[in-house]
Amino acid sequence: MTGTLYVVATPIGNLGDISSRAVEVLSGVEIIAAEDTRRTRTLLAAIGVAPPKMLALHDHNEAAVSARVKAALAAGQTVALVSDAGTPLLSDPGFELVRQCCADGLDVRPVPGASALMCAISVCPLPMAGFRFLGFLPAKATARRSQLQQAAAAGVPAVFFEAPHRMRECLADIAELPGNRRVFIGREMTKRHEAYLCGQARTLHDQLDENDQWRGEFVCVLEGQVDNHTPADVRHTMSVLCRELGPAQAARLGAQLVGGKKNELYQLALTFKEQTAD
Repeated sequence: MTGTLYVVATPIGNLGDISSRAVEVLSGVEIIAAEDTRRTRTLLAAIGVAPPKMLALHDHNEAAVSARVKAALAAGQTVALVSDAGTPLLSDPGFELVRQCCADGLDVRPVPGASALMCAISVCPLPMAGFRFLGFLPAKATARRSQLQQAAAAGVPAVFFEAPHRMRECLADIAELPGNRRVFIGREMTKRHEAYLCGQARTLHDQLDENDQWRGEFVCVLEGQVDNHTPADVRHTMSVLCRELGPAQAARLGAQLVGGKKNELYQLALTFKEQTAD
């Protein structure tokens, strides 16, 4: 019988987030294929797991290592695939291995757990009925601006990762997008200095600058396309209400005055409040 490839999620920061099943799987497999074996050994030591045979699997050797892993699986061995942190394959290596294993009919099973993407979405105050995941934005400015412009034209929010040394430029690019879009930022999530911010790009830039919070890992949510088809009388009524009331009160009263769905009016009220704050 062939072995099983387990795709194992590991903590993005707080070690308490590792699941008991992940510990069980990592304790029992014969091989661990890791993005960085040194970081994975540190994790294993922290959770009390003796390291088995380790293979480094990263962007530069994935094809060759995938062949070795498949051979081990064909021989009946069990293998765990882990990234440096979070759920593998979300902007991490491992896709080619999973693709080949599935194509060859080998057993591939997920061991779910921490994910920076889902952590950010779960606490994001922007409407998130649907979204586009962009991974890491391009490093070059022209390509980054082009991708942000495409994302802004979509009707759903865009979620992406950004490196700390490019966050200043990223927020500056977002500030130039039409529609005065809001941005949600999760920084150093689940770690000691985690922080969550939401507002206009220029406002967030100033907040990060004031507290010197440019270091760490960032997950960002760019607000989806703002609905410009709301009738002018509704927008005017909500604008007036928002001068005197909080968003929730304005939405409740607005629904009585002009009709419409309270949750949609609430999002419109948030937009007016953000514009007033700026």
